Amino acid sequence: MNSKNITIIGGGNLGSSIAKGLVQSGLLKPEQITVTNLELHLIQHLKDEIGVNITTNNLEAINNSQIVIVAVKPTVARILLNEIKEPLQKGKQVLISVISGIKIQDLEDILVDVPVIRAMPNTAIAIQESMTALSFNEKGLEHKDEVVEIFDQLGATMIIPESQMPAATVLASCGIAFALRFMRAASQGGIEIGLSSKQSLEVAAQIMKGASKLIIENGTHPEPEIDKVTTPLGVTIKSLNKMEHEGFSSSLVQGVVSGHKKILETES
Repeated sequence: MNSKNITIIGGGNLGSSIAKGLVQSGLLKPEQITVTNLELHLIQHLKDEIGVNITTNNLEAINNSQIVIVAVKPTVARILLNEIKEPLQKGKQVLISVISGIKIQDLEDILVDVPVIRAMPNTAIAIQESMTALSFNEKGLEHKDEVVEIFDQLGATMIIPESQMPAATVLASCGIAFALRFMRAASQGGIEIGLSSKQSLEVAAQIMKGASKLIIENGTHPEPEIDKVTTPLGVTIKSLNKMEHEGFSSSLVQGVVSGHKKILETES
């Protein structure tokens, strides 16, 4: 893996986050990574900050790489894929798509006989804390170990059937926004009860980190951990019951379900 070059087509938020995560993980050297974008000035910061190669020439970048990550918007995906299909079909590159809503079959319809992997990370990939779901076509499975190695360096990975990708997209990718909205709301509550804005945000961020590590490292379910701090007649249970009365859990569940329906509509 350390001898291979990677091209990331599309230097937006997600593409840039992947580049930063790969460099920070130490899996690849900056000079092994090339990021492309139609407007070079939009990715100049990547060259300045982490030293990766940047270019507007997709074909040249692909020809110099063994792994190609496509991170463009769904609206331009098919046009882009048709532009790059010839070198991909002639070469031996592995294509990893992080394009939301574009199925493996859609990719195979354009890219004949190309190893294809569909990946759905989130923006925490920039700090190597993504939750990334992976699905493979038959040829892509031949490269499973090296693809998992890449994304394991950038957080945690989960291999799933593609039929579960819409659900993984909502919970893993959109879920970052859900968690951050909870953090913001909790910090606003902290301000109302007397903490400064800075103090409230620091506390809210740390409690989310601590809660996550309790579940990940102990392998427990949230409820036993909640029980540890909900004493009879106590403050925690009073607060939780008020939140549930106002629809806390229900609104979150409905938000996740609503997002899933939206994705299914987009993919149909």
